Amino acid sequence: MSPRGWTLFAAMGVIWGIPYLLIKVAVDEVSVPVLVFARSAIGAVILLPLALSRGIRTTIARHWKPVVAFALVELVAAWLLLADAERHLTSSLTGLLIAATPIIAALLDRFTGGEQRLAVVQMIGLGVGLGGVAVLAGPEIGAGSAWPVIEVLLVAVCYATGPLIAARYLADVPGPALTAATLGLAALACLPLAIPVWPRELPSSRALVAIVALAVICTALAFIVFFALIREVGPTKAPIITYVNPAVALLAGTIVLREPVTWWHLLGLGLILTGSVWATRRSSINHLTPGTH
Repeated sequence: MSPRGWTLFAAMGVIWGIPYLLIKVAVDEVSVPVLVFARSAIGAVILLPLALSRGIRTTIARHWKPVVAFALVELVAAWLLLADAERHLTSSLTGLLIAATPIIAALLDRFTGGEQRLAVVQMIGLGVGLGGVAVLAGPEIGAGSAWPVIEVLLVAVCYATGPLIAARYLADVPGPALTAATLGLAALACLPLAIPVWPRELPSSRALVAIVALAVICTALAFIVFFALIREVGPTKAPIITYVNPAVALLAGTIVLREPVTWWHLLGLGLILTGSVWATRRSSINHLTPGTH
């Protein structure tokens, strides 16, 4: 890749590796619906100019059903589940479990009408990756945190489903405009949930910085940089950041929040990433949003 490509790649590895840390900080002081609403609304306002042209509005309106489906699955459901899970799980473990997204995407593509059959190496990759998930989830389930773990795995399902919707039904909608429109829809969907639990007092500066950084850096700026990365290196190389983000999440949680790291975490991460590489080898799946985020 060119120096610009490497710079964009490194930026995306960090930008989409730190949301779990920021969410963990924010949910200590604000409710889950408020956090998701704020993230969606701020991001939508920043990206709104990208969806204002008449031609783009017409294109989005023509595909309103898959646009709504994408917003509900990729943003609303995923972010509500993710924030709720992080009330109980560490940010680093959450980021590691999300790494299962390519594994789930390969399964979904195969069993929802995808054209490509799974080769032997891909089937082995699926087994290895799912084994890594079991390594990470087992101790938490045994300690009574089964539901938060399930929530994170459901988020991975959402993150795997969203790109399939986009690839099959929204291919002619420009990515930045689609992001702006779906963020606006997500904000509208979360507003009724956020109003009853709106904080009576202003959160601490620490929580506010986390919320703003999550919305501005990890949402609005992230999608702008990601689509620039796709233009620079192509849609095949860009999704490789999926394999970098979990390591960044692990480091961020360990260094900033001093979250514990065990050999089980490292083993699970290694198995998931190895399985992901094998399972998606020669795969035609284009992961537009490699675990958002």
